[in-house]
Amino acid sequence: MPTMAEVKIDGEKLQKFRLERFWSRAELAEKSGIHRDHIGRLERGEGGSSHPPTVSHLAEALGV
Repeated sequence: MPTMAEVKIDGEKLQKFRLERFWSRAELAEKSGIHRDHIGRLERGEGGSSHPPTVSHLAEALGV
């Protein structure tokens, strides 16, 4: 079970949620405050674990 300090993001799900909204990475970045390059790394599974605020910002922007 992940600690509160780290959460592994499922990159495929992140990309699926983004594409369902027809958003580019830049649009998600603008809505979430997370840099588009970081979003790309997360979607490719290269981001490692993320801090809860990152997960929260992405989830809030995507409405999930």
